[in-house]
Amino acid sequence: MQREKLVILFTVLMDVIGFGIVIPILPFYVGSFGASPFTITLLFSSFAFFAFLSSPFLGALSDKIGRRPVLIISIASTALGWFVFAGATNIPLLFLGRIIDGAAAGNYTVAQSSLVDVARDEQERAANLGLIGALFGIGLMIGPFLGGLLSTVSHAFPFWIAGALATLNTALAYFFLPETHQRRDPNAVLSFNPLLPLARAAFNRKMRPLFVTWILFALASMSTHSVFALYGEHAFGFDSFTTGLLFAATGVLAAAHQTFFLRSVWFRYFTESGLQKLMIITLAVSFLLMGLRVLSLFYLAIPLFATGQSILRVAITSQVAGQSAPHMKGEAIGLLTSMMAASMIVGPPLSGLLFEMKDNVPFLVASLLMLAALAISLLSVNDAGPSQPGSADRAEMTPGIAI
Repeated sequence: MQREKLVILFTVLMDVIGFGIVIPILPFYVGSFGASPFTITLLFSSFAFFAFLSSPFLGALSDKIGRRPVLIISIASTALGWFVFAGATNIPLLFLGRIIDGAAAGNYTVAQSSLVDVARDEQERAANLGLIGALFGIGLMIGPFLGGLLSTVSHAFPFWIAGALATLNTALAYFFLPETHQRRDPNAVLSFNPLLPLARAAFNRKMRPLFVTWILFALASMSTHSVFALYGEHAFGFDSFTTGLLFAATGVLAAAHQTFFLRSVWFRYFTESGLQKLMIITLAVSFLLMGLRVLSLFYLAIPLFATGQSILRVAITSQVAGQSAPHMKGEAIGLLTSMMAASMIVGPPLSGLLFEMKDNVPFLVASLLMLAALAISLLSVNDAGPSQPGSADRAEMTPGIAI
């Protein structure tokens, strides 16, 4: 494996483990300040909102000045954000910590762009993106376990450790992370307006179906994630341990698909476009099975969900990267991150309202969203056909996010 790829992947793994450490502790820590459930929800949304604002800009900035400096700054901001959060003495400081992290949340976007840079063909590009997804699965298995152990010291201690890991990661990136983007456009004009890249995306007829499909997938995914634990408890009597095991199983399956099966099975027998359609159907079925309130069908839906969401992320991201101009790949991938962040702002509150109507409605609505995504994919002319050697290079010559 290329040295550049190893360093990037290790940087991502360290980042995800640090994030995973705080997942099981954050509600308890914030609750100790007397925050209401609504305030806790706003705390999550504050990070997502500022990530939505910053991701396209940071992706475009990495196209202009390079991946390395943007990634280092982004990781450093994560460290600062966690330290502010850990040392908070009141609720406004908690918000400040999450805003600092969200305002420079380019870790994932720029890491993806770096792995796209070092890919030699379309299949390697998709495989590289799959490796990042696999590391997320691994990090989100290791991190929460460590967080549970660290919380025995205090609820704040895991956040100090997360900040320390991010600080170490910043140093490692500074000394060992190479610059991967050799086709920079130093004359590119940057805009701080987060809606400008979205407007360019809306006017891009070729890639518009991919973006709309991604938004529908993000809404379905974020909406069901936010009520998954509540639904498990309400419909089947799951406790937190059972819910944790289900999340762990999802992570294991996702990591297996993206590490072992992505190149050897999925991209061996399917094109990216064909795989996109297959995974949309898989997700639609999984959400429907979850929403039927039958325990055996719910368990059957778990591997389908893990497969669908992990592979669909790679299929869409790889197509977007492949069809973007070389000097705009970072902005294009940043757009996907921004859209996912926007879905994290909008999806959970809407899902909560639907859950109050009836506990299985969010899953049924998610299934309908995926059917809408399937219709868009089937009607789209954005089908590159079977993967051929050099097809990624041809795609890169096509202007991507441009009016």
